[in-house]
Amino acid sequence: MTGTATYALLAVPFLAFAALVAVVAGVVAARRRGAGRRRTGAVVGVVGTVSAVAAGIALLVMTGLFNNVIVGLGIVAYDDALISGARVGLFPVEDLAYSIGAALLLPSCWVLLERPRGRAHDRAPDRSPGHPTVRGAGRGTGTVGTPTQPPRRPEETP
Repeated sequence: MTGTATYALLAVPFLAFAALVAVVAGVVAARRRGAGRRRTGAVVGVVGTVSAVAAGIALLVMTGLFNNVIVGLGIVAYDDALISGARVGLFPVEDLAYSIGAALLLPSCWVLLERPRGRAHDRAPDRSPGHPTVRGAGRGTGTVGTPTQPPRRPEETP
C-alpha cells in the first residue's frame, strides 16, 4: 500500500462495520421500547447511553496515554508517508479509529445480544411451602426462585 493516509484507509472498514452494527442496535432498541417492554425502558436507555459515552471517553483517554508511551519509547513507529499528518501527542490521529470502533461496537453488541424478558419475569416467584426462595433473588438474570437452604452434606441426608 502506498500513498498518503494509508493508515486511515485501513481503519475505514472497521469504523464502517462498527457504525453499521450501532445503527442496527439502535433500530432493535427502538423496536423493543416501542413494543412496551418495560415502563422504565426510557430511563434504562438514558443510563445505558450515558454509561456507554463515559466508557468511550475513558477508553479514548487511556488509548491516548498508552499510545503516547509506546510511540515515545520506540516500541511502535509510524511511517510519516502513510499517515494523514495530524497527531495526538506522538501518535497519528488515525490510531484512535480502533478505539472509537470499540466504543461503538461493545454497547451495540450488548443491546443486540440482550435477551428480551418475557412476562414470566414480571410474575412473583413460586413461594409454596416446599420451595423456599430468596426475595428478589436473580432479578434480571432469570434465576428467580433460587433455594435459600444450603446444599446438604451426604452425612446429613435423611
